[in-house]
Amino acid sequence: MRNTAGDRIQDGAGEIAERVRKVVEAAGCSQREFARRIVMDPSKLSRSLGGTRRFTVAELARIADAGQVDAGWLLGSGSTGSDEPKTPSVAPPPTGGTRTTALPAAGRPLQIVRETVRLIAEHGFHAVRVADIAAACDTSTAAIHYHFPGRAELLEAAVRWCMDEDTARRAARIAEAGADEDAAAELDELLALQTPRTEQQRRQWLVWLDLWAEAARSTAIGKLHVEYYRQWRTTVADVVRRGIAQGVFREVDPEFSALRLTALVDGLASQVLASAAGAEDGTGPDDMYAALRAYVRTELLPKTTD
Repeated sequence: MRNTAGDRIQDGAGEIAERVRKVVEAAGCSQREFARRIVMDPSKLSRSLGGTRRFTVAELARIADAGQVDAGWLLGSGSTGSDEPKTPSVAPPPTGGTRTTALPAAGRPLQIVRETVRLIAEHGFHAVRVADIAAACDTSTAAIHYHFPGRAELLEAAVRWCMDEDTARRAARIAEAGADEDAAAELDELLALQTPRTEQQRRQWLVWLDLWAEAARSTAIGKLHVEYYRQWRTTVADVVRRGIAQGVFREVDPEFSALRLTALVDGLASQVLASAAGAEDGTGPDDMYAALRAYVRTELLPKTTD
């Protein structure tokens, strides 16, 4: 019986995991970075490589695409008996057509995810059909399902891409500022990254609004929601804790401060997104950023005496 994209592949001997490991090594990047390229939870990739979780057909398709290897070779059904990656082209999608060559640096999966993010931001998750995504990518719906079995997987991939972009921006900011930056300046810049000022930030926030709604109904999406918020609050709490040690913040509970600040960011962002562009009623991006900085001054900076 033919496997569908969401099916998990048996790998009792660990041969598929070993082939995937070879692909990751050949990519010349870390396992986490490779997971980002295939829009996969790094922990899922790690568990699959370790044998405690099975890869799905769709995940192997994305791995083959990113590594530019034959999908049949990954499954152990390639035409050669060699253990070396077979590199001509990835197996064709289930349309019977020929798979296009990989897109620069990313491949088809990342193109699909980026177009999904754009369409969700413009129309809302439930208004976006797989056919719309296929049209935006100039491919077929079967090719979309080849990489992402269903709508839930597309939303999860879109959110994970937004999370990765957020993490990349933070990493770039840290690298630019250097290790000696004080915590107050770092927190200020983190808040700037969370304010929907640019088109990209606004798109990511609009996707996030759909995540909130789906997280209340979906266990899988809910777990992703919990994961992101845990990461974000940990980041903020660490900055606050470092600021206390540096003397730029007063003595507060870092975890509780992170929780309060997160609630404020979410509440203000939802008002900004719901307001008309250029609104002058105090609900613009600059107003949001000013309110966040005022919170930091009131709640975290040392009190001054006249």
